Amino acid sequence: MPLIVQKYGGTSVANPDRIANVANRVIKGVMDGNKMVVVLSAMAGETDRLINLAKELSDPPDPRELDVLLATGEQVTVSLFSMYLRSQGVDATSLLGHQARIYTDRAYGRARIIGIDTGRIREELKKGRVVTVAGFQGVDEVGNITTLGRGGSDTTAVAVAAALKADLCEIYTDVEGVYTTDPRVYERARLLDKISYDEMLEMASLGAKVLEIRSVGFAKQYRVPLRVRSTFSDHPGTLVCMEDDDMEAIPVSGVAFSRNEARVSITRVPDRPGIAVRFFEPVAAANIVVDLIIQNTSIDGLADITFTVPKSDLAKTLEIVRNVAREVGAGEVHSDEKIAKISIVGVGMRNNAGIASRMFNALAQAGINIMMISTSEIKISCVIEDKYTELAVRVLHDAFGLETPPPKR
Repeated sequence: MPLIVQKYGGTSVANPDRIANVANRVIKGVMDGNKMVVVLSAMAGETDRLINLAKELSDPPDPRELDVLLATGEQVTVSLFSMYLRSQGVDATSLLGHQARIYTDRAYGRARIIGIDTGRIREELKKGRVVTVAGFQGVDEVGNITTLGRGGSDTTAVAVAAALKADLCEIYTDVEGVYTTDPRVYERARLLDKISYDEMLEMASLGAKVLEIRSVGFAKQYRVPLRVRSTFSDHPGTLVCMEDDDMEAIPVSGVAFSRNEARVSITRVPDRPGIAVRFFEPVAAANIVVDLIIQNTSIDGLADITFTVPKSDLAKTLEIVRNVAREVGAGEVHSDEKIAKISIVGVGMRNNAGIASRMFNALAQAGINIMMISTSEIKISCVIEDKYTELAVRVLHDAFGLETPPPKR
């Protein structure tokens, strides 16, 4: 019997009617002869409600206790879901993170999965049951409840699929799959039939919210067949898979953007070995992810360093960087939150020349100034003023003709 892991997000299980709708879809999978493992998120808005509740009593909340609280959101959905399946004559059992033996590190609020003991899940599957696993949560080595951060249920699903060597992992959400860009920003966005793991990794890291980046990393590492679909239609969605010749023939597959960016600039930094690490080592120790970095040419033994971090980490970053700047005798530290990162992605960039010049020309023709540039084999990113984000998306989407499907080969 094929083994399928399905994940349903918060909008898919937002109320009892939607939970029943999801359960009926799973029942169909069972009737088709599949073994089913279902990973569920909390109901839409529930995690935010719990966070706000915690802040009414303690701001900021204790990280360990906050994870204990947030994990209850998924506990509600998996139990209600299993109740409904049983009421329909389908044997089912719910497992919380610790019961499914999803082991993580102890980084509360952003824990990483380090291993899964699939024994309990396999036992329940052998009994012919649908296994419903609480997403977003796990347990550390001493039994503390941990949560995986926003989008963590995607990661749970793919990690479980990888551990079980599932035949397919389906991520159900409120959109029909992966688009060339956010269809809410540009109506000419096109639904992709398939996208490579590498392209999806870049899209996820650059702001595309359809899949959480760690889930794509698991899928690539363990070659998990991954399909993104809508809970509210029967469209087959988008397959995330290994790249093929068809993908390599297309220079750009999508346009991604992120408004969750802040820029930090340090002026008059002494230009000598070891200075950069003085800044970035404590930033890394604070679990702050640095993205684009630029250091200008040294003048009179001094240079400027500019980099970007998530907006949510800006205050902590400035505190760290200003302390180091004083220690090393650097100049002023400036910041800017009114920026965005706009990116084009495509495995075909490896074999097509002139992609960067087409991107820069399209932005220039629209009067959009580029503040920073970063490139990789399959990505070009530019930092621009936030107010131009949607215009930049439309301009680049048109410049590379992404609304037109590629010819069949």
